[in-house]
Amino acid sequence: MRLLIIIALFANCTITSAQQRPYYTQYVLNTYIINPAVAGIENYTDIKVSHRHQWMGIDGAPITTYITIQGPVHKSTEKRESPTSFHPVGENPRGEQYWNDYTATDPHAGVGVTILNDKTGPLNRFSFTAAYAYHLPLTQKMSISGGISAGIQNMSLNTNKLYFGQNTGIDPAIAGTGTLHTWKPDINAGLWLYSAHFFTGIAAQNIVPASFAFDDDTVKKQSGRLVPHLFFTSGYRFLLTEDINFLPGIMIKYLQPGVVSYDFNAKCQYRDFLWIGASYRYKDGYAAMLGLNINNTFNISYAYDQTTSALKPVTGGSHEILIGFLIGNNWGDWCPRNVW
Repeated sequence: MRLLIIIALFANCTITSAQQRPYYTQYVLNTYIINPAVAGIENYTDIKVSHRHQWMGIDGAPITTYITIQGPVHKSTEKRESPTSFHPVGENPRGEQYWNDYTATDPHAGVGVTILNDKTGPLNRFSFTAAYAYHLPLTQKMSISGGISAGIQNMSLNTNKLYFGQNTGIDPAIAGTGTLHTWKPDINAGLWLYSAHFFTGIAAQNIVPASFAFDDDTVKKQSGRLVPHLFFTSGYRFLLTEDINFLPGIMIKYLQPGVVSYDFNAKCQYRDFLWIGASYRYKDGYAAMLGLNINNTFNISYAYDQTTSALKPVTGGSHEILIGFLIGNNWGDWCPRNVW
């Protein structure tokens, strides 16, 4: 437990180069959680609920839960008689005809909210942000959007959970009684380029660096600094057969002052109904994923991660579940048209 507390404190508070945002295996299914420019990209309101339990078997390991709600504003969502809204019975709605008839979006805005809680041992981060994005057509089949989100985040330290073993004194520079809180702004921005074939996005989280300290109005217990996180994401859709799409992708994360990580992923989708996927985090771990679109209002997916780090012998892996609800889906889409 002592090792975990040290890892948690350093990873989240004291080392500016450490990742301070949670990791999502299934980010490719909800890119809005990474990039606010995605808000309003589809023809319906998209609700996603996710729960992730990392490093099962380790007491105090990270647990992340979030809900996102995002949708279009002043965008026609009425189903119209066009090749992009109807397809013959038996034809794959994400087959070759879909690619040929795909057109860029109409100019419109999108809005969204994110509520997130990320807990690691005695540390907890809660955030609430609201997003605004605007989408524009660039060509007949390509669109671009830009977005920004802003809100608040609360970091808390439960000093009652700081246990360093029996017969050891508690460091007065850290420990105390009760839970200590600090509030900071949470500002993020991004750009998103997309078509039927591909997407590419860049995003920045924690745009405004901020120092913070845990204190009980008398003694400063622990201090740290929130640093910007930069994300580059991209993916491409290959039509292998009329019924099967193959969608490889990559995410590159940069954290000041120079930490870079790479995530490679691939998804194989059968029509608009079922998909399987895998991902590999360079020098960190790998994951398997499975998803099912139940109907045009509900979908569910699951991911299992295994680390390749020194924690592998003591953990049973990580589990992540993602549930989606499509509200106002007048076009009857079973899966997204622009993100996958």
